[in-house]
Amino acid sequence: MATSDPIADMLTRIRNAARAKFNRVDIPGSGMKNEIAKILKAEGYIRNYKFIKDGKQGILRVYLKYGADQQSVIFGLKRISKPSRRVYLKSRDIKPVLSGMGISILSTSKGIMTDKNARKEKVGGEVLCNIW
Repeated sequence: MATSDPIADMLTRIRNAARAKFNRVDIPGSGMKNEIAKILKAEGYIRNYKFIKDGKQGILRVYLKYGADQQSVIFGLKRISKPSRRVYLKSRDIKPVLSGMGISILSTSKGIMTDKNARKEKVGGEVLCNIW
């Protein structure tokens, strides 16, 4: 089944799997989802990820991370820019999420990056999602 918003579908699958305490979740693959997973791993929100080629579009397997008492490391995921309403920000307008406790993921002219990196590189772009 084709989804109209694949990024929102990815975030929903991760959110649901974390609430159900799954060790991993499989997501239909794409280049942008792969870059988002790379940022989630670098920022410490997931343990690991792997792209599995299956002859079609591929599968992105995300291994979730839990802390003490099986508490999920991801407390919230929110899609900001949607297909019906795109949200673009200049570099000076990008604000930290929860006073720096979370991250925003942006699609910029220099690729997919966090809000911190976008401010450092002085580039704006489309705000994809917030994670805390």
